[in-house]
This record gives sequence, C-alpha cells and structure tokens, in this order.
Amino acid sequence: MFARPSARERKLLADALRTETVGGTVLLLAAVVALIWANTPLAHLYETVRSFHFGIPALGLDLSVEHWASDGILTIFFFVAGIELKRELTVGELRRPAAAALPVVAAASGMVVPALCYVVVNLLDHGNLNGWAVPMATDIAFALGVLAVIGTNLPSGIRAFLLTLAIVDDLGAILVIAVFYTSTLNWAAFAGAMAGLVLFRVLHVNLRLRGWYVYVPLGVVVWALMYNSGVHATIAGVAMGLLLRVKPDDPDDPESVSPAERIEHLVRPLSAGFAVPVFALFAAGVGVSASALSETFRQPEALGVMLGLFAGKFIGIFGGTYLAARFTRARLSSDLAWADVAGVAMLAGIGFTVSLLVAELAFEGAAVTEHTKAAVLLGSVLSALVACVLLKLRDAKYRALWEEETRDEDRDSIPDIDQELDPVRRPAEAARRAREQERGRETD
Repeated sequence: MFARPSARERKLLADALRTETVGGTVLLLAAVVALIWANTPLAHLYETVRSFHFGIPALGLDLSVEHWASDGILTIFFFVAGIELKRELTVGELRRPAAAALPVVAAASGMVVPALCYVVVNLLDHGNLNGWAVPMATDIAFALGVLAVIGTNLPSGIRAFLLTLAIVDDLGAILVIAVFYTSTLNWAAFAGAMAGLVLFRVLHVNLRLRGWYVYVPLGVVVWALMYNSGVHATIAGVAMGLLLRVKPDDPDDPESVSPAERIEHLVRPLSAGFAVPVFALFAAGVGVSASALSETFRQPEALGVMLGLFAGKFIGIFGGTYLAARFTRARLSSDLAWADVAGVAMLAGIGFTVSLLVAELAFEGAAVTEHTKAAVLLGSVLSALVACVLLKLRDAKYRALWEEETRDEDRDSIPDIDQELDPVRRPAEAARRAREQERGRETD
C-alpha cells in the first residue's frame, strides 16, 4: 500500500498535480475573496452579481451567474474528471484489480461513513435527509492547495493514493448526482444529448477526426441538451471525457501519448485555474457572522455535513485502509507508517467543489442551503488544519523519501531510482537498494 508508482505514472502524476496545486492555490484565493465579499457592506453587490440572469431564453438557457458557474463552467472540471477516470480504469493503476482494491475500498468507505454520519444526525434531530451526499466527495484541488501552502513533501506513493482516492470519489459523486438529483426527465432532450455523444464517439474513436472547432461546438450542444433534459449538465462533461481515447497512438513508443493525454494537458489548466475558482467565487460566499455560525451549529443538516467531513471521512478512509491491510494480502509500504494514512485520511475531509454543488442540488430553502455551505467550509477548514499538523509532524520523513525519488547523481536528467544499478555512477541509489534488500530478507 502506498507503493511508489512506475516512472511513467510518476511523470503523469507530477504533471497533473503541478497544475492542480497551482489551481488549488487560486481556488483558495477565490474562496477567500467570496467570503470577504459576502461579509462586507458590499454583500448586496455580491448577491446582485450572483443572481444576474443572462442567456438565450428560447433555448431554455436563461441562467443566473451562479448557475452558469455551477451548471456551465464547472462542466470543464467534470470533463477532466471523466478523462482521469477513463485513463485510470483503462491504462492506469485501477485497471489491475489488486492495485485498485485499496483505493476503491478506502474511497467507498470514505463516502459511506460520512453519508451515514449525516443520516444519523438528521434522524435524531428530524432534519432533511436529502443532503446525505453533501459530505461524500474529496476536493483534490483544495487539498493540494493546502499542501502547497504548508510546503510538505509528500512522496509519490501517497500523492498517487490521494489522487486515485479523489478520482473514485468523483465517480461516486457523479453517479449520485445523476441518479439521486435528477427530479424530472425530458426524454426528447435526453435522447438528443445521447445522439450527440454517439456522434462525438464516432468522430473521435471511429473516424479519428481532429480539430477543436468540431468538438467544442458539439460539446456545447450536448451540454445544452443535457441541461434541458433535467439531468445535471455537468454529466455531459463526464460523458465526453469518458469517450476519449486513452491508449497511446504508438504503444511501442514509450514517449507516445494518447489523444486524451494531449487534451487533458490543454484543458486541465483551464479547469484548475478558471472553472473551479469561478465556481468557488459564486458558491462560497456565505454569511459567517456570529449569529449565522451559531445557527449553522444548531441546524441538523449543517451539523451532519460538518461531522461527515471532519470525522466521517477520517473514520471511513482510515478504517477502510486498515481493514484492507488486516483481512487481505495488502501491506503498508515499509517506508511509511499508519500515521501517514491518518494524515491523508484527514486531508480527504476537505470537500469543497462537489460538496458545494450537491448542497445546491439537495436543498430548496435558501437558508438551509447557505448554512450547509457554511458547514462545508467549516468542515473542510477543520480537516485541513488537523491534516496540516499530522503531515508536518512527518515532513522530515517525507523530505527524505522525496529526495530518494528525485535524486540524479549522474546528472543525466533521469531519476536514479528508474535506472539500472550502478555503484560507481550512482552510489547513493545503490546503497538505498542494498538497504531495501536487507529489510526484505529480515521480513522473510
């Protein structure tokens, strides 16, 4: 468990996390701006901008700025999530059942336990059970933004686990939104969206047609039809991401990349640096006065969300990982300890983008929605603070592991860890492998 990924996986991981880390920092700034704006004398301006409507009414697309951000722009984020899912399930770590078992078990536990926490709190206090899915998802961008701020050096094995966990979380959230938060269905519009997706696949997979000028207009049409069908419009983004080809054009060439990788490389900065921060700007602006916060702690819906994110995520992910190690052949990497699992499990309690989106879908009353959003922010901040403490306590160990992964003694731009044993040119790496073999013999 938490083993070091292959060289190719580490490269893809580094590229993805580099963009998400920058995006996470922008996301944090957008959330802070929203909170400040909504709690100053200019709060009325914030509400005016957020509720301003524009669009094409004849096409059923006369939306407020807030809804354009959550139903429109956020589709880019879900498009990237769809690409990640397809890649992981097809050519990534999740294609192998043995490798997929741990993150899937941990993610499933990390979704079920927070939902149960919410349900129990609201059953005891006669709250609205419709928000059970709000504390289920982990926000990888927000989590990486927190890591960037505190400056920790997580080794690639932990980062890969966190990213895979978030991907499986996203899949669960996507399914929940599609199944449980679709109230009415316009079958004609839905059929049109499905026809558009079939055309998308034929053009991309069968005809292998290239050109953004073909797919961007088609994607907009599919999105508009999906929105008018009653299914949440972001599902269109996921579906198109899942349809992309993820296998390299030339399987025999290790440097060859797939169309999905090329597109993800172009779109991910737009998702992380624009789509998610804009959504946060118009979703995170909630009142944080003393009276508003006290009301948040009194409402069962808000209390259930906070408990689900802060305690439910930790118990679910840590407990699921421990049970996987206890009852299967999975074993924790010799370089790490259970304290590291605890830090990651707490970090996964940061549920921002998808949690805020589900909060908007789950509740009809404005007051309940606002208090639930405040609970998402509070639960995420508490999880982030505790995670920072746990991870910083282990930072010296992480720094040593990171230096081993990135060391390049012979200065050939290839990490020593990915090359053949050479005690002359790479003595430090040779010594590390000798220590690893010795530990293996002692274990046997």
